[in-house]
Amino acid sequence: MKFEKTAQDTDTSASCGLLHTDHGVIETPIFMPVGTLGTVKAVFHRDLKDDIKAQIILGNTYHLYLRPGTDIIKKAGGLHKFISWDGPILTDSGGYQVFSLAANRKLTTEGCTFRSHIDGSKHLFTPEGVVDIQRTIGADIIMALDECPPGDSDHAYAKKSLKLTQNWLERGAAHFDQTESLYGYSQAFFPIVQGCIFSDLRVEAAEHAVKLDREGYAIGGLSVGEPVELMYQMLEVLDPVLPRDKPRYLMGVGTPSNILEGIARGIDMFDCVMPTRNARNGMLFTSEGVINIRNKKWADDLSPIDQNGTSFVDTVYTKAYLRHLFVAGEILGAQIASEHNLAFYLWLVGEARSHIKAGDYKTWKDSMVKRLETKL
Repeated sequence: MKFEKTAQDTDTSASCGLLHTDHGVIETPIFMPVGTLGTVKAVFHRDLKDDIKAQIILGNTYHLYLRPGTDIIKKAGGLHKFISWDGPILTDSGGYQVFSLAANRKLTTEGCTFRSHIDGSKHLFTPEGVVDIQRTIGADIIMALDECPPGDSDHAYAKKSLKLTQNWLERGAAHFDQTESLYGYSQAFFPIVQGCIFSDLRVEAAEHAVKLDREGYAIGGLSVGEPVELMYQMLEVLDPVLPRDKPRYLMGVGTPSNILEGIARGIDMFDCVMPTRNARNGMLFTSEGVINIRNKKWADDLSPIDQNGTSFVDTVYTKAYLRHLFVAGEILGAQIASEHNLAFYLWLVGEARSHIKAGDYKTWKDSMVKRLETKL
């Protein structure tokens, strides 16, 4: 995998780049739709590519490991073939899901023992085993196993957790280097920088990860309940420590405003379930602010969902029609809303790239954030 910077903003740490993978080139900064179980909920792959303009999607190791299982994915020739997606894929290690979903989990130096949220069966994730699982899944970019401590962890717990994550990282990286891709294309291995909201631990984690000289670096454990100002502060702490010639991936973030502020602080890659999850509940993101499409005020509004045409559905559907679908409980409502929100997120990072190249990113970002946080 190769990463090349193509533009640098002068007033912020925002930059543009091209991330070359064997399944295609990704323009950064980029938002990656989340396809937890090999599907971006309620969205056809055709629409993801042609209309939403997704350049890379995510799969989740924990969920795919439990169902359908790695045997079936391997028999299919990897996740790309199993789900009929020929673009790049990133998988997380499953660590976050172990800590947020699994019951009776137990952490040791060896790894994490947990029980499935599906049937209660017992499993063990080790740093080496998670690499093997992701080798079998076949994502272009795979993650190291880590512990994601709660956002309100004290310094003592966060430090203890980081030591475990660093131990797992070293073992995972060594195992990755000793194994090969199963399907004839290259895979990249990203460490995950943890450390909660403690600057000293974040710097320690980043410096440790950088010594391993990987192809990119992920930042985890943010947007997990801490104030947003602290998240931005941690990004500012990490900005001078992480290499500027390697992609930086901020995991699980976030709102449109979070993304623009993250870009200003040097982040290249984002993912979040928010655009699709919120869409299924009737929340729409637009260039003028946030819409709750269930509100009665939209019942006779025959204007496009976004007046500025940020998604392809704006040329087809009106607010009144979409509200009707939600009130009537029609599945199409969730599909239209999901596709709109994803297309909006991809439009937003595309606009960010344009303004970085034009040299006015900060001015545009500051005005845009105010609009994005408006409730319409």
